[in-house]
Amino acid sequence: MATSQAPTRQAITLKGSCSLVTEFFKYAANTVLFQRGVYPSDDFHMVKKYGQTVLVTQDLALENYLDRFLVLVIISKDSRVPLERWVFDINVIEPPSDSTEPSPQKPESEIQAEIRSILKQIVSTVTFLPIIDDPTVFNILAYTKDSADVPADEWVDTDPLAIEASKSQQVKLRSFSTDVHRIEAMVAYRYEG
Repeated sequence: MATSQAPTRQAITLKGSCSLVTEFFKYAANTVLFQRGVYPSDDFHMVKKYGQTVLVTQDLALENYLDRFLVLVIISKDSRVPLERWVFDINVIEPPSDSTEPSPQKPESEIQAEIRSILKQIVSTVTFLPIIDDPTVFNILAYTKDSADVPADEWVDTDPLAIEASKSQQVKLRSFSTDVHRIEAMVAYRYEG
């Protein structure tokens, strides 16, 4: 007599987790750039991802540029003043050192639901973020260790493009985690009230 067993999911490896996190960044950045009007809506097309429709750029050069980032800063094109600072903080999840049993594995469906929630929350930020009337540009900031091997011809040291504390508000967004990484998200925006 044959018995059927539910398929066992493999634990997410470091490489798999990095791939999920990188893919999330791509879709999060595209969502921010579309929602905040940094590029015209005609520059985006719809794709189905995480069980929902997500808008992504049709510009290949921009898509390649967005493949690596941690902080996305929207800047006034004319004054170069930072207007919004979207931060995606990556933390490595360390397994408990005193446990001999493996940690429970997080189902991929749960990870995708968490990602879906963050993307929906990014879309909903248009309800409280100030309207941006000025033309804007954006800058990508990546924070690395001093010893990290970074592409010298592509990356340069830069100002953190922080918004002065007296003129900013911060909103913590949802987070998501894999078996290896936890991503905390937030947006700081210029607010002069």
